[in-house]
Amino acid sequence: MITRRNSPWLALVVLASIGTVGFIDRIVVNVLVEPVKAEFGLTDFQVSLMAWAFAALNIIFGIVVARFAERVRRLTLISVGAVAWSIATALCGAAASWVQLLVARMGVGLGEAIGLPSNQSVIADYFPANKRGFAMSVLLLSPPLGAFIGFVGGGWIAQEFDWRMTFLIAAIPGLLLGFIAYFFVAEPKRGQHDPGASDEVPPLSAVVKRLFALPSGRNLVIGSALAAMLGFGLNYFFTSLMVRQFELGLAEAGLYAGLIASLPAALSVLGSGWLGDKLGEKNIAAYALVPGVALLLGAPLYAFAITRESLVLLLGLVSVATFLNFGYLGITYAALQNLMHPRMRATASALLSGVYGIASGLGPSLLGLLSDWLSDGYGPARGLALAMAIGGLMYAWASAHYFIAARHLPRDSEAIRQGAS
Repeated sequence: MITRRNSPWLALVVLASIGTVGFIDRIVVNVLVEPVKAEFGLTDFQVSLMAWAFAALNIIFGIVVARFAERVRRLTLISVGAVAWSIATALCGAAASWVQLLVARMGVGLGEAIGLPSNQSVIADYFPANKRGFAMSVLLLSPPLGAFIGFVGGGWIAQEFDWRMTFLIAAIPGLLLGFIAYFFVAEPKRGQHDPGASDEVPPLSAVVKRLFALPSGRNLVIGSALAAMLGFGLNYFFTSLMVRQFELGLAEAGLYAGLIASLPAALSVLGSGWLGDKLGEKNIAAYALVPGVALLLGAPLYAFAITRESLVLLLGLVSVATFLNFGYLGITYAALQNLMHPRMRATASALLSGVYGIASGLGPSLLGLLSDWLSDGYGPARGLALAMAIGGLMYAWASAHYFIAARHLPRDSEAIRQGAS
């Protein structure tokens, strides 16, 4: 019986909102790179360590907590995590030194390790397999929506007040949503849309096998990790490029960065999820082919776009490239969740978050190092633009893994259904 508390769409809206707030608290540092860099006297590489600080505890504890999530009430973990990372975000604004800021960012990562791995597992239990592509895409609207709010709101607050106030205000929504999730969203029955699913919790090794031993799973993980690494790196320094090359204020630069990172990406995430479900009814390989084609087209376009000296041309072309390069988000998670046993899904999500956590640190750090090196010869603005162009071209590498995954996905999916894996 469907009631208000166990409505699939209520759960999806609330958990998507929590994911969005989590992404705001994660990405808001991107728009604060220049003021934080100036206050503490940092290089591009040093300021990128905020990304690694977030990932440090997020990766380790995400997997540990996820194993509990396969056995306990997931909505409790989601609620506790949301409150915890919100408190840590507020502490970022109170940091009196660079080290204190890094420690507070570690706290944000720890809170998200508690709260976010269960999201996909809950949604997978609310929606059947043939509707998960779109449902996961709605859930994965959190990065583009979070990017918009983080860039635009964060940039405006930082310019009107200071970067510390940005963190303090960003902490408020997560505190509220944590309580809403706990009291108003019901815990769904595990595996209710997966015929034959047992209540046995498979070992961690079985989850790893499905993610990395299956050719389709392995290549979906590698391809999406590469795309995530590039996306995190390019978004991390996009506001800085606007400030350096076009001498924009933080509010205006944050507005452009937020619009580009949100609207095209949101449309792409929803569109690819819908298209994957539609085409996947006849050929499940579509769940890999759709993002593979998009990434292949987006790679050279981004490299060309980011080096334009006209602001209008740059923003227009990067918007199109963003539409192509971010559609992989929801559809990839749906494909991987469909390969999982119902009591593997929180662990799989945590393992993926760990992979993407490493990617979120590598992207900004590698791009920062490349920018520092190129800036010696081309200057800080042109050097950063060239570094971002090189990063954009690497989306083609991610695309190749999606095409490999598409070759194996039908056979691997059938093997899972027959219990052969």
